[in-house]
Amino acid sequence: MPIVQPRSASVIVGLLFLIVESVHGLMLDEIQLPQGFQIKVFASGVTDARQIAKGPDGVIFVGSRAAGAVYRVTDVDGDYVADRVEQIASELYMPSGIAYREGKLYIAEVHRITVLHQPLAEKLNEMAAEVIYDKLPSDAHHGWKAIDFGPDGRLYVPVGAPCNVCEVKAPHGTILAVDLAAKRSQIIAQGVRNSVGFAWHPVSRKLWFSDNGRDWMGDDIPGCEINRVDAAGQHFGFPYVHADGIADDGFEKPNALEVSLPAQVLGAHVAPLGLLFYTGAQFPKAYNNRLFVAQHGSWNRTEKAGYNIMVASINDEGQVIAYEQFASGWLKGQAVWGRPVDIEQLVDGSLLVSDDQAGVIYRISYTGK
Repeated sequence: MPIVQPRSASVIVGLLFLIVESVHGLMLDEIQLPQGFQIKVFASGVTDARQIAKGPDGVIFVGSRAAGAVYRVTDVDGDYVADRVEQIASELYMPSGIAYREGKLYIAEVHRITVLHQPLAEKLNEMAAEVIYDKLPSDAHHGWKAIDFGPDGRLYVPVGAPCNVCEVKAPHGTILAVDLAAKRSQIIAQGVRNSVGFAWHPVSRKLWFSDNGRDWMGDDIPGCEINRVDAAGQHFGFPYVHADGIADDGFEKPNALEVSLPAQVLGAHVAPLGLLFYTGAQFPKAYNNRLFVAQHGSWNRTEKAGYNIMVASINDEGQVIAYEQFASGWLKGQAVWGRPVDIEQLVDGSLLVSDDQAGVIYRISYTGK
């Protein structure tokens, strides 16, 4: 893993913001939020910004699928505007997913997991990269990942189906829990087409994950999904059953197979990616334990859909009782200027949102004004 020298300073970041604003046409005044909320640019010049991982002392890390790189973004003075954007690793295989834990940065390429032992080092060539898990398929199709450590200390890794729709064999079409010390994995969910985001409920500790529905069945079917895992090994239907029970004509479901239907069926092709349960103190109490969903947006629908952030209310039984729009405006008519990918909560309770099209990280905060 080549480690590259820093190319950043506050002046450069400012210039990068001007370039991004000019090229991508950032229109933050078009973003619609509930009353009392505001959105600003936290960092710019983060090419193809995908998953966000929060480090200590104003540092966040960002994976970049298209650039094959990982960025370190630092807010030095604590004003919630990044002062430095550094590319700390490059020439990687779609390193969309990252996770920070106990001083180490874990990077998910398509085919392996690598750890940087010193991701905060001033001298980037002192980061000591080590491949720690290499038992993942190398298929590029749906091969990029979002990863995170679960409450049990294991690293959760999705492995997408290497197709639009097809029958798969494990580990394809699963979410794995990997014991990095023992180099063993367990299938937590199967029948999963392409999950690029998950989170654990703060009270029940159950895993919730997004899943992108199949293409070419129609503009309006099947819906994408938000799923809840109640028991390890649950099957969520792919490729036999989609959304709320739509059978796929190309595949016959085995009679003995029990399929779990989604906790929430979303619009078709809205492409849900990053999930986050809100546990901060900044937002109004009504947002406590609600699930934020970044909808990346459609690519093959006649009329575009998605390109927004939604929020789900979940009752004590784990049922979604409301699914509402929280932030929108990246889609104007049929023109798109930004695509939300991942959501991360800062210490003060504000939210960071990555945008891989605009190459920026936004910060959404609540002022009450």
